[in-house]
Order: sequence, then C-alpha cells, then structure tokens
Amino acid sequence: HNIGIAIDTPQGLIVPNIKAVNTLSILDIAAEISRLRSLALEGKLTPADLTGGTITVSNIGSIGGGYVSPVIVQNEVAILGLGKRRVVPAFADDEDGDGGDRQGAGKAGRGRLVRKEVMSFSWSADHRVVDGATVARCSEVLRGFVEGPGGMVVRLR
Repeated sequence: HNIGIAIDTPQGLIVPNIKAVNTLSILDIAAEISRLRSLALEGKLTPADLTGGTITVSNIGSIGGGYVSPVIVQNEVAILGLGKRRVVPAFADDEDGDGGDRQGAGKAGRGRLVRKEVMSFSWSADHRVVDGATVARCSEVLRGFVEGPGGMVVRLR
C-alpha cells in the first residue's frame, strides 16, 4: 500500500507517497514522513515520490480546518480528510455519565452534560473499487485508534 500524505508548501498542496507502508515499522513511517516533508518544502520531490498512491490522508485540522470535502487524487481509490480536534458539550450516553464507554456506577449519570472531544473524518472513495460499507468499517477502526491509542500500539511492528 502506498499512502499519500498531503503537505502544505509555499508553492501549494502537494501529495507525496509513503511506499509499501504496510511493510514499514512506525519509526520507519515517521522517518519517511519527515524525509518527504523536507523534500516537499525544499521543492525537491521526484516524480517517483509523487506517483503510485493508493489512498491519500489530508489533515486540514493541522491548519485549523474543521471539515473538508476531499476529492480523490487521480489513479487512487480513496482519500481521508481529517478535521481539527475540538471540544463540544455532549450528553453522556454511558452508565457512569462521562461520555466514555467504561463500565460505571449505574444509570444515574446518563444524559448528564459532559465535555467531549470530537474530530471529523471525511471520506471519498471510488466505488468501482471499494464499497461504502468497507470505508465505514475502516473509519470505525480509525476512530477506535484515535479514541484509544493503546489498541493501535498493541498492533505495531
């Protein structure tokens, strides 16, 4: 899998690819992101760095954006746009009343106003290649990793 990462440069947005990301460790991925970002900012990416992507991840939240309608990059099958994390008021929907999913002290806290952190995920996918249910399941796995990073750490190489 080759994952494109959108990088904001003085010349505009550019999307280099992390090649064979499924074979890399988390440290290898971090080093490749750093390498690609440096080359992008210097205007020194090669055609090989910019082609062959499967999916792109664009984090508009890093520059303050909340929502995006991402458009699939040519020859890729999907794109994920990440919005800015923000705090909102929410009603607790769990047993201990804190908005989480832990077991708690009964139903007394349910419906209580709580502080909740939210972040938008916006997907576009080529439905000739991947169906919407698969994208929804992928989004749920990603949500789980964002809300509970320990689950992701267990799966690291």
